[in-house]
Amino acid sequence: MFDLFVYRGYFTRMEVKMNTEILNKLIESGIAVWKNSYSPYSKYPVGAAVLADSGNIYNGTNVENGSYGLTICAERSAIFSAISAGERKLVAIVIVSENGAFPCGACRQVFAEFTDHSAEVIIADTTGKIIHKTTIGKILPDEFRMNQL
Repeated sequence: MFDLFVYRGYFTRMEVKMNTEILNKLIESGIAVWKNSYSPYSKYPVGAAVLADSGNIYNGTNVENGSYGLTICAERSAIFSAISAGERKLVAIVIVSENGAFPCGACRQVFAEFTDHSAEVIIADTTGKIIHKTTIGKILPDEFRMNQL
């Protein structure tokens, strides 16, 4: 899934190259976790899958709570799973919902924390049809960064 090169005797990861096989795995993963959504209030299940530069895929689904502020979006759930597993650089995210909704502002900002502007954002419906492909840089061009201070 990723290329390695040798630099002074160390193996270093190069960027994962998105291809049809990886994209299909991301979409399948997002659809599978979409089915596990806990969304009794909005009745709007969402699934997400992120691809780390290690080549690993991490899933997340939205989990709602009666105290709405405690709800977590699928995108942040997937991202936090990746970070909890030790990942620090994410390459792409797939978001799956019935009608192909885009991520909220909070999820865009969290994704941007662990990516560069070229990271892919793929929106798909529950049949696996890609609704839209873009980058985080296009949907969040001026994200907040601590090093901007």
